[in-house]
Amino acid sequence: MELEKFHYDNRIVRDFTYATLLWAVVAFLIGITIASQLFAPSLNFNLEFLTYGRLRAIHTNAAIFAFVGNAIFAGIYYSLPRLLKTPMASKLLSKIHFWGWQLVIVLAAVTLAMGLTSSKEYAELEWPIDILITLIWVVFGINMFWTILKRRERHLYVAIWFYIATWVTVAVLHIINNLEIPVGMWKSYSIFAGVQDALVQWWYGHNAVAFFLTTPVLGLMYYFVPKAVNRPVYSYRLSIIHFWALIFIYIWAGPHHLLYTSLPDWAQSLGVVFSIMLIAPSWGGMLNGLLTLRGAWDRVRDSAVLKFFVVAITAYGMATLEGPLLSLKNVNAIAHFTDWIPAHVHIGTLGWNGFIIFGMIYFLIPKLYKTKLYSERLANTHFWIGTLGILFWAIPMYVAGFTQSLMWKQFNADGGLVYDNFLETVTELFPFYVTRAIGGTLYLVGALIMLYNIYKTVKTGKLVANEEAEAAPLAKAYKAHKGEYWHRWIERRPVQLLILSTVVILIGGLVEIVPTILSKGGVAQHDYVKPYTVLELEGRDLYIREGCNACHSQMVRPFRSEEARYGEYSKASEFVYDHPFLWGSKRTGPDLHRIGQRQPGAGGAAWHYQHMWDPTITSEGSIMPRYPWLFTYEIQDENGNVSSNDATLDRSLTRGKLEAMQTLGVPYTDDYIENWEMHMDEQAQQIADMLNSNPKISDVDPQEEIVALIAYLQRLGTDIQAKETAENE
Repeated sequence: MELEKFHYDNRIVRDFTYATLLWAVVAFLIGITIASQLFAPSLNFNLEFLTYGRLRAIHTNAAIFAFVGNAIFAGIYYSLPRLLKTPMASKLLSKIHFWGWQLVIVLAAVTLAMGLTSSKEYAELEWPIDILITLIWVVFGINMFWTILKRRERHLYVAIWFYIATWVTVAVLHIINNLEIPVGMWKSYSIFAGVQDALVQWWYGHNAVAFFLTTPVLGLMYYFVPKAVNRPVYSYRLSIIHFWALIFIYIWAGPHHLLYTSLPDWAQSLGVVFSIMLIAPSWGGMLNGLLTLRGAWDRVRDSAVLKFFVVAITAYGMATLEGPLLSLKNVNAIAHFTDWIPAHVHIGTLGWNGFIIFGMIYFLIPKLYKTKLYSERLANTHFWIGTLGILFWAIPMYVAGFTQSLMWKQFNADGGLVYDNFLETVTELFPFYVTRAIGGTLYLVGALIMLYNIYKTVKTGKLVANEEAEAAPLAKAYKAHKGEYWHRWIERRPVQLLILSTVVILIGGLVEIVPTILSKGGVAQHDYVKPYTVLELEGRDLYIREGCNACHSQMVRPFRSEEARYGEYSKASEFVYDHPFLWGSKRTGPDLHRIGQRQPGAGGAAWHYQHMWDPTITSEGSIMPRYPWLFTYEIQDENGNVSSNDATLDRSLTRGKLEAMQTLGVPYTDDYIENWEMHMDEQAQQIADMLNSNPKISDVDPQEEIVALIAYLQRLGTDIQAKETAENE
């Protein structure tokens, strides 16, 4: 049979690889910055674009979608054509995918810095960018499936199974979690509220980790590890079990992020059960990867690529054991909201994702440029510095997590909290935060060494932009061989594989989400809960804009320690008008769900005013940044220099916000919407009068943003008081 000649497009692989290197440095630099802001709040520089609340979202998006995302695409565009023995179907679609993805990343950085955010973890981008992501993802999918359909290799290798499952699942997750009603060009509200929104978000959030940071990277593992050691994957049958069990079980595990919250118990229990079940397929994949290296351990000592792969696969095993253990309720009660969770996450991102990517790049670049790696010694240096960076990052955070939880829960002999002042639990962690920043810096130094090594390697070679290849054409008919494994049937049928994968990943989501939506999140009665006033709604949007939920939760769990510190535990009914929910995932600062009860009236309003202007006025030693841009002021310093700021609340979208909320079922009357300005002005004037009555505060304009934010903060957690009053009457 005559062989057909064709070319692999290495230029697109190079482009995505270079983008990976660029965004890696950006993501790591921002990560070090926000890590340092937690022990040196002056690094917020009193600039709204550089505050922790805004930079944290930029860091997570840069790490996940810019660094890891570009690396995934580089690996797929290299491995997929070679596994199928055909070039990518369309160079044009490849270019649109590349430049479209970079545009998404830039738009994400700019809008998040401006405070344009939906607040949902790993899905903070507003609706125009969500639509752009969808379009680019469709372009990628068309190019991938078009390539699969024109393949010269009939059977689809295991790596391609993971690529297909990744594409379809990310599409489903992204679309459902970002169902929202636009209000203007850069503002929207989630169609889900409260408990429903929390479940949908963590169904997305957990599976964004599963199907963006795990399954495609597993596909890369199944391709690059065997290539690096020049031997087949250890067990074909184990890879089958790994794939189908993983994509079926993973999708159920999202509720383990919401244990002890207002989520119905049955959903929490499902999350726990399936999380524990995840250990089996995850460790099956880990063992398959490590055992593929059998017989090559003597080469690990000298090969930086293999070192990175070994530690990456080991980190995958550690993270996928720790995750299920964290889903156990007794463990979760200790770990949740503490620094233990970021430690767990970064074992996965720095160890598993980062090291697989570094190993892949060291493997790829010499092949793309037909040359040798400039310095194996530098690559090994990168490995050891990066490994130390991970250890210096994670270990202090594990200790910090234990410390936080123990301090939060400790009671004295009289039955009171030993550390009643939450700030005591924050300042105790400073040494751990410093060490974490050192670890992040080491990891960045390793990446910079890699950048130099790759640059020198590229200089010594020349890109083979169109790599020649040849293969036999795909036979028109296929006859199964005697004794052929049954799974070969689905491997020959990519469309059926896509459909079956879709069905498998939808089962868990439908079982968990649909009943929760139909039952309204388990909320039976909520007459005592009233919608936010128009001023409070605007204040809530300011809270979202500043990323306050990055450090503060709004969920008092039914623990003795939390009720003693914050007040009565949170009820599902209290969140029925929260579009989106703001329960948070980390407590760098205290929980705020009952802050309206703890800081009421004129005294509470003055406390919030001073706290937002300069947190150290009310909380000496606070690490919270200042928010002077929320205030209208004109200040002259000792040198006669005048600085001023106009913080007049933007009301251009206010009516549209109320109408959108009304569409979503929030009971705003037409009369209230028609007279919203009057209602807003009345409440704003009341708060301004309370503030101006304080001798330490003067000249507060009711139109200032800080007034709206105070209105929202003083409302939080007070609906339950109305219920108690009604019951007593």
